[in-house]
Amino acid sequence: MNFVDILCPSCALFLDFDGTLVDIAPQPEAVIVPSGLVGTLTALNKYLGGALALISGRPIDQIDAFLHPLRLPAAGVHGAERRGADGHMTLLSTHPLQHVEEAALSLAARHPQLRVENKRGSVALHYRQAPELEQECVQAMQAAVQESPGLTLLHGKMVVEAKPGGASKGHAIEAFMQEAPFAGRSPVFVGDDFTDEVGFATVQRLKGLGVKVGEGASVAWQRLASPAVFRYQLQAAVAAKAGKVDA
Repeated sequence: MNFVDILCPSCALFLDFDGTLVDIAPQPEAVIVPSGLVGTLTALNKYLGGALALISGRPIDQIDAFLHPLRLPAAGVHGAERRGADGHMTLLSTHPLQHVEEAALSLAARHPQLRVENKRGSVALHYRQAPELEQECVQAMQAAVQESPGLTLLHGKMVVEAKPGGASKGHAIEAFMQEAPFAGRSPVFVGDDFTDEVGFATVQRLKGLGVKVGEGASVAWQRLASPAVFRYQLQAAVAAKAGKVDA
């Protein structure tokens, strides 16, 4: 597919961050934002009249730090926090995470390759440095979540995360679609992970389009090979339709 054929002024565009706009790094803080990406997103946001939002598992403040000085509408921690185009922040109710955190830290103490990440309202256990520990990580987190009311377990690429049951990328997109400047537009969501599948299903139910980046089964109707391919096509589309941006 060619993203230039999708991008139009009447779109509402929702973008995942890790594995979509940027390449996945060995550790969350090691992500590299390619030169020119902030300029491309700035031009894209102007072209869409502000109807551009980031939908990520990361906290919003991390996204802001990576894309500084650009601050876009965003949903973080899989929708547990959401900043509208007007800057208003909406936070979902959190649930006690102590039991899950203790289980994750106990496992990480036995396996130093594991990484425990605490976010607002969620705990993520990363096993990218030890993929052979996947089953042990899933079992430990699942057992802890089952004993923690209000939480659900989310499976991602080399990570399992306990999050509020009411938080999802699909719900975040639906909320944006009820607000200006997103309301009344055709939604497009681009993502790469299992956690993005609910977002693909949501935009397609709303007569929009899901675009999967990378390999793996997906409900998305379109696919791009990699973050690098998506960045290239996004930059080309913006240059063609919204004016030339820096390479």
